[in-house]
Amino acid sequence: MNDDGDRSDDRGGSDHRRDGGPAAPGLRERKKLATREAVRAATVRLTERYGLDAVTVERIAREADVAVRTFFNHFPSKEDAVLDAVRSRAAELIEAFAHRPPGESLIDAVREAALTVIDRDDARGRDHLVALRLVRDAPTLRAHEMTVLAEQEEALAAAIATRLGTGPATGTLAVAAAAAALAALRVAMSSWLARPGADTGSGSGSGSGSGSGELPARSREALREEIDRAFAGLALLVGAPRTP
Repeated sequence: MNDDGDRSDDRGGSDHRRDGGPAAPGLRERKKLATREAVRAATVRLTERYGLDAVTVERIAREADVAVRTFFNHFPSKEDAVLDAVRSRAAELIEAFAHRPPGESLIDAVREAALTVIDRDDARGRDHLVALRLVRDAPTLRAHEMTVLAEQEEALAAAIATRLGTGPATGTLAVAAAAAALAALRVAMSSWLARPGADTGSGSGSGSGSGSGELPARSREALREEIDRAFAGLALLVGAPRTP
């Protein structure tokens, strides 16, 4: 059984760039990340197939070919492992938003950041969509998701505050903007998942997945449509005149 999450060879600890730039992840870090990805993927795969209650940490460890203690080195619970891709995608959204052009409106910046992230067709992105579907049917996952959403809202508010600059109302404006933008994004994702035949690309869920492991172009376009529609609604609200 692979136990790389617990031990690794220090000889590959870091890769230094000669130009003085940031070092690439060393062998130890790459092995840890690979183990974490394997555990997360196994958890999502088994939970999608059998349901959260039927999946034990021991079963996940066997599926990922790691020791049980390795699982707990990376995640405190199976719920956290399921939602790991959601947390990672949330961080990627914040990073993408931070790199949007300064002259872009906040609504456009968040929407474009979200579209950038969903266009990344990788295993983490597919596990993110599968996890969101699983959350709909598991109360314990919903409770854990609230923690992830709170973290994301706080991080986006901080990024928005940086974009707005200092001012007496910056904090309140940033928090309100972050909450509204992320609410629109959650509505879009929920509407897409509720569509008949919505396909997360996993091939084993309730959608019409082919098993290729890729988000089909039709499903991706439908998701983009839902995001555009939700943010158009948010723009209507922002542009509406305030009543006395």
